[in-house]
Amino acid sequence: MTAQDIIKDIKARKLKPIYLLHGEEGYYIDLISDFLEENVLSEAEKGFNQTILYGKDTEMMTVLNASKRYPMMSDYQLVMVKEAQDLKFDKAEDQFQAYCENPLRSTVLVLCHKYKKFDKRKKVYKLIEKAGLIFESGTIYDNKVPAWIEDFVKAKGHHINPKASALLAEYLGNDLSKIANELEKLMLNVPQAQEINTKEVQDNIGISKEYNVFELQNALTRRDVYKANQIVNYFEANPKANPIVLVMGNLAGYFTKILKYHYVTDKSQAARELGVNPYFLKDYELAARNYNLGKTFEVISLLREYDLKSKGVDATGHTEHGELMKELVFKIMH
Repeated sequence: MTAQDIIKDIKARKLKPIYLLHGEEGYYIDLISDFLEENVLSEAEKGFNQTILYGKDTEMMTVLNASKRYPMMSDYQLVMVKEAQDLKFDKAEDQFQAYCENPLRSTVLVLCHKYKKFDKRKKVYKLIEKAGLIFESGTIYDNKVPAWIEDFVKAKGHHINPKASALLAEYLGNDLSKIANELEKLMLNVPQAQEINTKEVQDNIGISKEYNVFELQNALTRRDVYKANQIVNYFEANPKANPIVLVMGNLAGYFTKILKYHYVTDKSQAARELGVNPYFLKDYELAARNYNLGKTFEVISLLREYDLKSKGVDATGHTEHGELMKELVFKIMH
């Protein structure tokens, strides 16, 4: 089930006695648990029937004792364990297994096991799967982030330009909670009827209008030496805003897609094969013309070499990040 499927069932009062929400991506775990916290009980019922615990400060027996209570003047009670990844299951694992075999139907027990997967080899995992519901929140792949941004914005009644969603994805990475927070702030400042474009993103999220990794990619694509050097000089002067690890990672991803483009036989399917919005296909077409197959291989090799140098491996001479980026950009375009 997707997060939206689970929320739909909660709205319909199709509640499970146990929810295990686990995985590396915290956004959907928070989304589901927040919805449960807001909707299982009315405000009047929460005083006697809602228990919020934190894994680091809680023992399993405390969770079990709370779960075994009956609700007062309500059909349900809610017991939620936040940060359940810090809860020591082994201290009362037998008792917890016994509870999972026959959970109290008037209790909704929610385990928020964030930032890592629950051990699926454990017997208790199978028991929860049988008695309740398990949702795994996996990390989203980088190439799926722009589409996720567009869907998120659309669901809120706004519209975002593909270039703006790509810029956000490049700048914010794949932390969905961080992205969602920035989008919420952005949508407060842009009228619903107005399309969100790169100007709104740059004005409201603090990305430099001209000097960002997205513009560096564009300059390299066009082989615009002057513009590329302007951007790299800006990066050198603002290292915290443009860390070399982030820049290297983005460039590596970009040139890997250019390499894939060279090998796509049916160019009409290139956008799907590369996992990019068709809006950007013209950029990859131009990049493939400016960087033939051999040069693309050379660039990827250079990126690997300078990534190691930036980490102090096989470095000869200076290792200042700004100087390394200048060297790298020069070699890419010459």
